[in-house]
Amino acid sequence: MTAHETQVTRQRWGHLLTNVGVWSPDSQWIVYDTRSDAAGEVFDGETIEMVHVPTGAVRELYRSRHGARCGVVTQHPSRREVVFILGPENPTPDWSYGPYHRQGMRVEYPELETPGAAPRVRNLEARDLTPPFTPGALRGGSHVHVFSGDGQWVSFTYEDHVLARFQQAGPDHDLNLRGVGVSVPGGPVRVNPDHPRNHSGSCFTVLVTKTFAPPRPGSDEIQKAFEEAWVGSNGYARADGSRQRRALAFQGHVITRQGQTLAELFLVDLPEDLTMPGDGPLAGTERRAPFPPRGCAQRRLTHTEGRPFPGLQGPRHWPRSSPDGGRIAFLMKDERGLVQLWTISPGGGTPAQLTRNPWSVASAFTWSPDGRFIAHVMDQSVFVTDATSGESQRLSARGPEEQAPRPEACVFSPDGRKIAFVRRLRTDGALCNQVCVVEIEI
Repeated sequence: MTAHETQVTRQRWGHLLTNVGVWSPDSQWIVYDTRSDAAGEVFDGETIEMVHVPTGAVRELYRSRHGARCGVVTQHPSRREVVFILGPENPTPDWSYGPYHRQGMRVEYPELETPGAAPRVRNLEARDLTPPFTPGALRGGSHVHVFSGDGQWVSFTYEDHVLARFQQAGPDHDLNLRGVGVSVPGGPVRVNPDHPRNHSGSCFTVLVTKTFAPPRPGSDEIQKAFEEAWVGSNGYARADGSRQRRALAFQGHVITRQGQTLAELFLVDLPEDLTMPGDGPLAGTERRAPFPPRGCAQRRLTHTEGRPFPGLQGPRHWPRSSPDGGRIAFLMKDERGLVQLWTISPGGGTPAQLTRNPWSVASAFTWSPDGRFIAHVMDQSVFVTDATSGESQRLSARGPEEQAPRPEACVFSPDGRKIAFVRRLRTDGALCNQVCVVEIEI
């Protein structure tokens, strides 16, 4: 395998990639946001842009208005559409940007050659803050939106404004605990504008995970569901040979019998119809969180409490499924305390250690479209790991630490020939995040 690195953005402002879904379907463009700080922890971006990899040409897809900020953009797998976070317009002290004060925004952008065509901008999910709440709407904020393999559904993490007023657990109410939600076709969902922060949405949206405050020590109950990922391009094969078409893997915080909080790997199987209520109303109540739809089946995949370094660990990362859905990759420390890639079947079982490198994996990661490789950062370089042998190969030169590939993203292109990542480089005298690409020949 040979590789060649190219810097593709050069503007004197920030460029930040999401951990997955940054490439256009033809592998020619990369979408990004313009938050200013290295890690994107300051949510101050005003534009969503895309850069043409062969030429470096930049196209603005969206510009926020009225004091709002935008970021964390991902691309539809087959059409000219992106989805991203939008913060509050006209923010106020009691409604500023935060986990339960943000939303998903969809933008369909036209062909470059289409004269006078304007992007189509729509809300992803609806928000209803006034009881009785509207089925298909939620009551808070969504974050890191990712299309399913077929582009029909969108997953995200969610926090609840209505429950945020409760500071302590109680038998008569739930707490605002991060969970995983899904938006599906079936909209528009129209909401009465009787609250200034209510809005309608283009999709029917539900919460699909169940959290507990507090979870029972030693149980599979979780107090937080986060960092989710679609399983397979078309789901996964069950043990009986049937196919589960839609499922999400995610990290969940459990409490051990000794009182330790650990991140373990979980999975939720999703029914084809998310509009049917399960154990309670889809939209929740004034004191209860939205209930998952009927048929959502949440289960735990890993049990790591007995390991020398228990729990999923390493840089912030999202579990990633192989395209065929047969294996879910995640990060965990080995017996030396080094972060390695591990995989597990969506049916559960014993995790298999994939890498045994002398350095820790240092970034989020993605699979190649053919399932042969996993791209990630390690030892201040971009690597690919063979998904069968576990052998890792360095693709980019090891340079100064301040210019090392950033940990937030290392993303294969749909054609499997390029990997997008970010370096912090000096641009007109200032250090800025810049999008770079490694082109590979196998």
